[in-house]
Amino acid sequence: MAPATGTLPQSIDETMAMLEAQDYLAGTALATVLFLALRMKRPLFLEGEAGVGKTEIAKVLARALDRPLIRLQCYEGLDVASAVYEWNYPAQMLEIRLSEAAGTVDRRKVESDIFSERFLIRRPVLQAISAESGRAPVFLIDELDRTDEAFEAFLLEVLSDFQVTIPELGTIRATEPPIVIITTNRTREIHDALKRRCLYHWVDYPRAAQELEIIRRKVPGCNAALSREIIAYVQRLRTIDLFKNPGVAETIDWATALTELDRLALDPETIADTLGTLLKYQDDIARIDGAEGRKLLAEVKAELLAAG
Repeated sequence: MAPATGTLPQSIDETMAMLEAQDYLAGTALATVLFLALRMKRPLFLEGEAGVGKTEIAKVLARALDRPLIRLQCYEGLDVASAVYEWNYPAQMLEIRLSEAAGTVDRRKVESDIFSERFLIRRPVLQAISAESGRAPVFLIDELDRTDEAFEAFLLEVLSDFQVTIPELGTIRATEPPIVIITTNRTREIHDALKRRCLYHWVDYPRAAQELEIIRRKVPGCNAALSREIIAYVQRLRTIDLFKNPGVAETIDWATALTELDRLALDPETIADTLGTLLKYQDDIARIDGAEGRKLLAEVKAELLAAG
């Protein structure tokens, strides 16, 4: 049975039920590490291919626990001003001009005024550690592998002590640590120093039965026979050496597209017309939109027919 909304789960089974109540189907291993991360108040480091549901875990957790979700979307060149805080320079300049016009000559007072909370712009990291007690947010650091090592090094202080130092204001500490979820698509290795501060889990592609249940929940209008064909086809696609295998998100998109087109079964023409919802690279599409794709479909049909 799932815990009441806003209540932390008290067991692995409650964790699984909490996720399932939000239509997120997790295996025992994922539920276990998530339960431990919540109990131990440790960041959870999720690694895996794009589209397997890593980011969704943070969103589901925020809904289930009735907590704010604060997302830091990482990218190359991300710096402290974009991730942590910056000063509202235009407003500060206006304040200085108004002080000058009013004849204020106390420079220390002007400086104290312009470097106050009133002019501080809080970015995701500072928002995450500034939440009121009892309402600590879910803090999603998404696709950390897109940043550089310098930003990783900065995060060490945040993840160790949940504090940020602002020279003009001093050190701001979290009264209650946020629930931290870090995701990476493994385009590069993350330093061990950061990983040691986290619990780790590799999020893999779901098994066929699990992915079929996901489609049933996420695309309830999809025909049952078509759903089985979609899952069997996608599962086989992932055994081929493609540039980018389709993730769960793409499977859901494809099932939705075929449902919108009122399709009841897969055929070569339908696959060719809708491959863009499933595969995102032209070389992959060209490879499947041909003899190899037709052979794959024939094998799927034969497999499902044999299974009854």
